[in-house]
Amino acid sequence: MAQLGRRELADMAEKVIVIADSITVGELAEKLNLPVTNLIGELFKNGIVSTINQHIDFETATIIIEELGILDVTLERKATANLSVHKVHELSEKAVARPPIVAVMGHVDHGKTSLLDAILKTKVADGEAGGITQYISAYQTIHAGRSITLLDTPGHEAFAALRQHGAELTDVVVIVVAADDGVKPQTVEAIRFAKSANAKIVVAINKIDKEAADADRVKAQLATEHDLNPEEWGGDIVMVEVSAKTGQNIDKLLDMVLLVADIEDLRADTDVPAEGLVIESHMEVGRGPVVGLLIMQGILRPSHFLVAGTTYGKVRTLLDFVGKTLKEAGPSTPATVTGFKELPQFGDNFVIVKNEKEARQQVSIARIESEKNAASTNITGSDLLKMMTQQHESQDLNVIVKADVQGSLTSVVNSLKIIDTQGEISLRIIGSGVGNITENDIRLAANKKTIVYGFNVEISPAVKRLATRDHVQFRMFNVIYKLLDDARESMEALLAPEVVETEVGSLLVKGVFRSLKDEVIAGGEVTNGKAMAGVLARVKHKKEQIMEVEIVAVQRQQQEAKEVFEGEMCGINLKTPKKLLLEEGDTLELFTRELVKRTLKQKS
Repeated sequence: MAQLGRRELADMAEKVIVIADSITVGELAEKLNLPVTNLIGELFKNGIVSTINQHIDFETATIIIEELGILDVTLERKATANLSVHKVHELSEKAVARPPIVAVMGHVDHGKTSLLDAILKTKVADGEAGGITQYISAYQTIHAGRSITLLDTPGHEAFAALRQHGAELTDVVVIVVAADDGVKPQTVEAIRFAKSANAKIVVAINKIDKEAADADRVKAQLATEHDLNPEEWGGDIVMVEVSAKTGQNIDKLLDMVLLVADIEDLRADTDVPAEGLVIESHMEVGRGPVVGLLIMQGILRPSHFLVAGTTYGKVRTLLDFVGKTLKEAGPSTPATVTGFKELPQFGDNFVIVKNEKEARQQVSIARIESEKNAASTNITGSDLLKMMTQQHESQDLNVIVKADVQGSLTSVVNSLKIIDTQGEISLRIIGSGVGNITENDIRLAANKKTIVYGFNVEISPAVKRLATRDHVQFRMFNVIYKLLDDARESMEALLAPEVVETEVGSLLVKGVFRSLKDEVIAGGEVTNGKAMAGVLARVKHKKEQIMEVEIVAVQRQQQEAKEVFEGEMCGINLKTPKKLLLEEGDTLELFTRELVKRTLKQKS
């Protein structure tokens, strides 16, 4: 019986198993004709605790089969509908030219926001420079009679989210580099994101009005270190020297953006149902959910029904980025709408549907999928790979510290440095300073998945909204030890938990009364420790382990018992992953298995 798995494995030849996006451990074991303990054991070896009924995704199943050395089995994914996947449309002959979408990125304090302000103060549609709302993060300007959509990227993580959702919304990336400071870490990351998104790059060398400005040094850095060669040096990258403070060469920069965009021949269909991306959402008193959208194709109008992620709504009001009412919004246009039932998430794709009934149906399906994917009991392939690599790689907890005065800042930073994890977790302070938490802090944190700690400082409502949108954690303290305790707990959460098994007892099978596909009722004598419901048991036949089961009920003298101790007879109800041929004389080794949270030590 112990050789059953090996023999059946040897008989399998080029077997193809078709599964959906997920499968239980027990079901996969049955399809492979293997003892479920083999699969559970392999998961445990990689630091993941699983049960018979736990779901693993397609990627995890593939990894586990490879880890087990099963070479003659191939997994194929069952085709399923996925509403969340962005649709890629081929342009029709009626496609019309659309405005370019330009993401402005750069290192903290290099003048990205100042550059946007300089553009919008002189070039905003209808001259309404002061009408920009503090919520939406996309704007439109008019230059040479043409519209340009400007995307104020809230940190590089948000820009990555645009690519992740497959929208390919960004056509041109303007990378802002300070002429007096040169290329910095976030500049490098902006270049990497732009290249990976296959977006055209224009470099704006800002702050050329400063005495320490050296534009040629910046160009040399970009050319030699990052393969961005200026056109005037024989390369293909447009670089414009500008001053956001004085307005110098702002027009030239916009000319170059349009020139680069024209090469791409940007077009979109307008006679199709509107689609796009959620770029911002927040609640307002009296208006409810207020959602910023960027239309990709089609025409959006008031009264349209929209579905975005797990929520829907009917467009009650349609406004442009300065709050002016729109009759319609076409491709590449940023718009603000009200009428959603709940707040959609940043990065959700939105689509138009025919009526409210269809909207409710799509949202219902999306919520079921979301709940299934978010179930904490399920194991994903990324979880497994993370646990497999976690054993060999240290992890970092990135933090930014803001304090009221320099003395407090020094104390907090020095205290954080004494937290030790014996090399498994490293605390990296990637930014610090005196003063309240700012938008720049949140944007820097968004890129690094960082916690922002505030000590005796404040955070404004606008910065809170930005942090919420970008999923950045900010934590405010006025007692230093509470801040340190929070940092220690955050680091402990990154430690891989320890799998601990505790022996409970053993039982000798005296008789088998009932044996079904997934249940066995038997009787026996407790030979060591105790027997109780809710524990696991290894079934051993002639000292060979044949299966792992769960004890769901224990009886003494035909009455349910909480515990049965050594020397006593009892009846037991076993839950099994598949039919178990339990025999008299078999033994059960009873034990519990749990994840134990590990704690950190502090340097002395």
